[in-house]
Amino acid sequence: MKVKVKFFAMLRERAGTGEAMIDIEAGATIGDLWAALKKNYPKLAPVETRLLYAVNRDYVRADHALKENDEVALIPPVSGG
Repeated sequence: MKVKVKFFAMLRERAGTGEAMIDIEAGATIGDLWAALKKNYPKLAPVETRLLYAVNRDYVRADHALKENDEVALIPPVSGG
């Protein structure tokens, strides 16, 4: 199945793109997607920070099951001052 992934902040820089269409196995979770993305975009592999995940603009956990044509946003922690 295909899902649209949106990268933000440092993830966007490491992936070299703001978004991508990814083919993933039916029934895959956010965690499965993240594992696949680290293989497809090796510069994401060192990212071991706690991410926020949103599917179709609703925040979800890593065990959330994806569906065809979902839009997934990967959001790293934001700090500032």
